[in-house]
Amino acid sequence: MEVLKTLSSSLCASNRLNWNEKRSDQLFHAGFLQRRSPIWRPRWGRNNSIVSGDDFVVSPKVNPFSVNAGGGGAESEAAVAEKPRLSGYEVFGGRPTPFGATALNGGVNFAVFSGGASSASICLFTLSDLQENKVTEEVHLDPLINKTGDVWHIFLKGELKDMLYGYRFDGKFSPEEGHYHYSSRVLLDPYAKAVISRGEYGILGTGGNCWPQMAGMIPSFHDEKFDWEGDLPLRHPQRDHIIYEMHVRGFTKHDTSGANFPGTYLGVVEKLDHLKELGVTCIELLPCQEFNELEYFGYNSVTGDNKLNYWGYSTVNYFSPMLRYSSAGTSNCGRDAINEVKILVREAHKRGIEVFLDVVVNHTAEGNEKGPIISFRGIDNSVYYMLAPKGEYYNYSGCGNTFNCNHPIVRQFILDSLRYWVTEFHIDGFRFDLASIMTRGSSLYDAVNVYGKPVKGDSLTTGTPLGYPPLIDMISNDPVLSGVKLIAEAWDAGGLYQVGSFPHWGVWSEWNGKYRDVVRQFIKGTKGLSGAFAQCLCGSPNLYQREGRKPWNSINFVCAHDGFTLADLVSYNKKHNLSNGEDNNDGENHNNSWNCGQEGAFVSLPVKRLRKRQMRNFFLCLMVSQGVPMIHMGDEYGHTKGGNNNTYCHDNNINYFRWDKKEEATTDFFRFCCLMTKFRSECDCLGLHDFPTAKRLQWHGHHSGKPDWSESSKFVAFSMIDAGKGEIYVAFNASHLPVTVTLPERTGYRWEPLVDTGKPAPFDFLSDDLPERALAIKQYSHFLEGNLYPMLSYSSIILLLFPES
Repeated sequence: MEVLKTLSSSLCASNRLNWNEKRSDQLFHAGFLQRRSPIWRPRWGRNNSIVSGDDFVVSPKVNPFSVNAGGGGAESEAAVAEKPRLSGYEVFGGRPTPFGATALNGGVNFAVFSGGASSASICLFTLSDLQENKVTEEVHLDPLINKTGDVWHIFLKGELKDMLYGYRFDGKFSPEEGHYHYSSRVLLDPYAKAVISRGEYGILGTGGNCWPQMAGMIPSFHDEKFDWEGDLPLRHPQRDHIIYEMHVRGFTKHDTSGANFPGTYLGVVEKLDHLKELGVTCIELLPCQEFNELEYFGYNSVTGDNKLNYWGYSTVNYFSPMLRYSSAGTSNCGRDAINEVKILVREAHKRGIEVFLDVVVNHTAEGNEKGPIISFRGIDNSVYYMLAPKGEYYNYSGCGNTFNCNHPIVRQFILDSLRYWVTEFHIDGFRFDLASIMTRGSSLYDAVNVYGKPVKGDSLTTGTPLGYPPLIDMISNDPVLSGVKLIAEAWDAGGLYQVGSFPHWGVWSEWNGKYRDVVRQFIKGTKGLSGAFAQCLCGSPNLYQREGRKPWNSINFVCAHDGFTLADLVSYNKKHNLSNGEDNNDGENHNNSWNCGQEGAFVSLPVKRLRKRQMRNFFLCLMVSQGVPMIHMGDEYGHTKGGNNNTYCHDNNINYFRWDKKEEATTDFFRFCCLMTKFRSECDCLGLHDFPTAKRLQWHGHHSGKPDWSESSKFVAFSMIDAGKGEIYVAFNASHLPVTVTLPERTGYRWEPLVDTGKPAPFDFLSDDLPERALAIKQYSHFLEGNLYPMLSYSSIILLLFPES
C-alpha cells in the first residue's frame, strides 16, 4: 500500500491525469506495476529506420511477413547495437490484423483496437516478473508506424515463447465522458488466448491481492499441435439431445468423487462414463472462460469460510479458458490448461457427448464505475460498454455494466470469440446468458453504422430492443458457426422477456422459462393449468409454431443452476439463503415449489414418499415432452442445497456433486432417471422434428378420448403412435385424490404398465431385466382386463400397447 500511495502522490503532483481523489481506491486497489527497465521509445532516424532513445536500430525495409518461395534467402537486415534493450528481439511495424497475438514464422504480431488512446505501448513479462508485479520490457508504439486507423500493432521478431504481454494506453481520463485511459495500468488484451495471473483456484495473489496483474500468453510458431485423434463434430440433431447442465469444478471436487484430478477438466473426463450411463448426449458447461473467482472474496461468518464467485458469470476474457479449472494451472504459460479443455472435448465426443459452453457476453467482470480497470474499460470504455450521456453504465445485466453487443467493434469481437472456440476447441454449441441484452441497441446507436443507410423514423435510443439485431444476424448466418447449436436465455435483468419471441433466424433455441413455471405449478396441483401443461408436453407450439419454429427450439427444464434443485423443489416452500451472508434477501422469492406438507429435511415418512413421487413426476414430464430436455447436475440422485436457491458464492459441499449420495440412489432415483432417458431415446414419437398432430396424438381425461380442459382439472393424459413401441399412453394425476382411468380401446391389443411413479423402486419402472416384472404386471391384470388402471394422487404413468397374443 505504501508503494501505491507513493505512486498516487507522484501522479497527482505531475498533473499527468485529471485525477479524482475519490476514485483513487477504485483504480489503485488492483495494483500498479513497477517498471523494471526504462520504456523503449522508438523514433524516426535517418534512412527511414526506427531508432530508440539510445542506439538500438531496426530497419523497416525487411518485411517479416514475406514468404520466400525458394526456402532460402537472406537474413533480416536489421542492425542491432551491442547493448540492445530487447536482447534477441527485433521490432517491426506489424500488421493491423488479425487482432491479438499471432505467431508467425520468425516472431509474433500484436494488434489491438483502441480508438480513443493517444499513445500505446506493449509490455512484456516473464512469469516471475509478473508475480512480482514488474514489467520486464516495454516498447512504445509510434502512431506513425504502429497504428493503422484505430488499430495499434507491432511485430516482434524473435523467440517469445515463455513471455507474457499486456498493453498500456494513454489518453483522456474523464469518466463523465466515458473515458478511462490510464497509462499506469497494464491492460489485458481482449484477444489473449490464455490469461496468466494466479495459478491455483481460490488462493490469493502476492500480498493478499484478489486482483493481481494479469497478462496474456504469447503464442509461438513452434507450439506443439494438439492431437485430436481424428475428432470431428458429432452434429447430433438438436431434437435428439438430452442436455446436462454442469459445473466443471463442482462435478468432481467432493472427496467421494475418487477422481485423480478433482475439480478440473480432467476430473470431468474421469467421470464421463457416469454421464453416458445417464443417457446424456450433451454437457452444457457453466462459464469456463477466464473469470476471477476471488471477485466476491470475503469472510462469510455464517459458514465460516470465504465467499467466492463459484458460478463464474463475470467474464474477464472471452478467448482464454478458465486456467484454474485445470490441473496444470499456469504451467507452460497456460498451454497445458488449454490442452486439458481439448482433452475433455475429445473424450466426450468419443462417447457421443457434445460439449456446449455457457457464455456471458452481456457484461464483464469490470463492473460499474467502482470496478477495476482490467481490459475493456481501459482500452476503449465508450465502445465496449453501453453508456448514458454522462458516462454512467447502463445495467441491463444487473451486474454493474452492459456489454455494448451491437457496436460494430464489439459484435465482431464476440463473433471472433465464438469462432475461436469452435475451430480451436471443437465446441458444439453455446448457451448465451441473459441473451436479450444481445438484442438491444448499442450506445450512440446509428442506423447508418448498423444498416448502411438511414432508417426513416428511426429514433432508437441506447438499449432499445431491435427487431433485427446485427449481432444475432451475424452469429446466425456465419459460415463458420453453421451447424453449431445456439441457445438463448431469452430475458435480461432490465425487464426484457423474449421467450417465444427471441430473434432467431430459424436456428436459435431458447431456455423455455414458461415451460418451467407451468410444469412446476401443474405437478404440484395448481388449478387451471391443464391446457397450458398440454402445450408444454407438445413442445410449446403456442410459443414457437407461429413463426415456423420447431419443438427443438424449446429447451425444457424444471431446474437449473440458479434456483432450487429438484429435491429442494419438493422440500421447501421458501428459500433458505442465510448461508449466503445476505440475511436471506438474495435469490428468487417466487419459486412455484411445494414442500409436500412439511418444510425441510426432517419430515415424516409419508412426506418423504410423496417427495420421491413428485421428483419422478417431474423427471418423467421432462422425458415425455416434445422439445429438448435439460437436466441439472445432481438432480439425477436428488442433490439438496438445503433450500438455498442462489448458491453463487459457495465453493463447498453445498454445490459439489455428492458421489456418495449418487451411489445410494443407484437402485432408486438414479436408476429411474437412466431408464427414463433410455426410454425417450427409443421412442421416435418423443423427439419429433415437428409439432404432433391428431394423426398420431390423442388427448384423454379420466375417460378415453374425453380430455378435461376445465379450470378445475388436474389431470392430463395422451396417447401417441410410435414406430418402435406401437403406441404409448401417458397420464398425469396432479390431484390430491386417487383416480381410476379408462384406457383407450385397441382391438386385438392390450395395455401393460411400464412406469408408475406411485410405486416404490424398483417397481416404479418395470424394465425387462426386473425379475419380478411379470408378477408386478399380473397384480394389475384385473384392472387391465377391464381396460382400466388405478393411479395414486400426485402420480404419473406410462403404459405400452402389446398384441393380445
